[in-house]
Amino acid sequence: MDSATAPVTAHGRSAAGTGPARRSPAARLRAPRLDPYWLGGVLFVLYTALSVCRHRRMLTMSWDLGIFEQAIRGYAHLQAPVADLKGPGTNILGDHFSPVTALIAPLYRVFPTPVTLLVVQAALFALSAVPVTRLAAHLLGRGRGLALGVAYGLSWGVQRAVDFDFHEIAFAMPLLAFSLEAVVRGRWRAAVLWAVPLVAVKEDLGVTAAAIGALILLRVRGGRKNPGAAALAAALTAFGLAATALTLGLIIPGFNNSGGYDYWNKLSGGDGPAPVIPVDTALRTLAWTLLPTTGLLALRSPVLLVALPTLGWRFVSHDDHYWGTDWHYSAVLMPVLFIALADALAGAARSRRPWLRRYAHQLPAAVVAAALAMTASLPLYGLTLPETYRIPESVRATERLLEKIPDGAVVEADVAPISRLAGRCRVLWIGDTRGVVPDYVALRLTDGRAPADLAGDAQRMHPGTVFTVLGSDGGHVVLRRVG
Repeated sequence: MDSATAPVTAHGRSAAGTGPARRSPAARLRAPRLDPYWLGGVLFVLYTALSVCRHRRMLTMSWDLGIFEQAIRGYAHLQAPVADLKGPGTNILGDHFSPVTALIAPLYRVFPTPVTLLVVQAALFALSAVPVTRLAAHLLGRGRGLALGVAYGLSWGVQRAVDFDFHEIAFAMPLLAFSLEAVVRGRWRAAVLWAVPLVAVKEDLGVTAAAIGALILLRVRGGRKNPGAAALAAALTAFGLAATALTLGLIIPGFNNSGGYDYWNKLSGGDGPAPVIPVDTALRTLAWTLLPTTGLLALRSPVLLVALPTLGWRFVSHDDHYWGTDWHYSAVLMPVLFIALADALAGAARSRRPWLRRYAHQLPAAVVAAALAMTASLPLYGLTLPETYRIPESVRATERLLEKIPDGAVVEADVAPISRLAGRCRVLWIGDTRGVVPDYVALRLTDGRAPADLAGDAQRMHPGTVFTVLGSDGGHVVLRRVG
């Protein structure tokens, strides 16, 4: 019997021993090892569609997209990352230390639009699903691993973050996922190398990098079994803590106009005592974090220790935005939770307790079912609605109105116009121009106020300056300075 007709063994090799059996292209694409990448590709399409459709409909939630576009626009033109929306001339490195966003600058130089930021963010979030799915499949098998990957991609923390315009924590997602995958697999050097760049994503993530170092020390039992890994882990812990101290104590104050760190006030109550997070709010947030995502089983994995720094700074802050489940603040917890779950499931499968083994065996299906059910009330559900893909006439009218503002003009604006102006004008936040008199003011008409009323408000904010109504359409008004 020649090799062309030899039967194929279960390992994909011919019985004659002549090498791997030939498979069709379709069969190769169905290979289990490609599951994480196919899932990442599907998630990228979903995340991109959600973000871009929201942008096209001018549903921007906050000023953050404009702030990051201004900073990245500065990097793209080899200038300081100035974000005038935070105050005229504000260097963004004096607000949050996120130099990693400079990596987007080359793409933004070629495609100077906020959509570039949204697509990059979608790609980073989708990429983070690859190590989560890959590790889960390695530990639990193809089906259950893919279930955890889908549950991660649809998790409420990720969906809320994708829905929130753009934020630098998108870079932390794949770094955390790849690092923790390497920790669970015992690849200590790779785990450290993936964790080190976290210090360039945001100032608080140095503590998270230190926590990964502590986790490695715990996995190698303090170094008794692997002195080399222990040394790497100790170095990572020291580096993460030192980087955070240096950033908060020297780097950010050095770029900050006031010479300090503006977010310390999030931990205080100003003139009075700092508010304490309500117990019911804390419990509700913790329940949302652990129950629908992991069925509480992640508590059995030491990987969950890496979530403590993020939960810690949120709960000591008095800012109620940090306490809830909206916005993007829970996103960095999701890679930690799902990798901790995969680690815990693998351990539970070897438990002597029959009920725990049964619970662990069924949990991946329950977690993915919960994620699918919750999606009906989460942002990705919008992709099933026809109106998501339609641009309202009011948006088109507003865009035509904003196009009357010339490139390079100084504009004072509120949220909605920022996304159409930050890439071509110097945009300042409404009421925070600090003595800079704008050429134009772009605002949303609210509370039944007439355009002339807003012109009067602008003149009161800038005494001695006269503004006239350039145009009003789509629920917005543009004022022009005439004196």
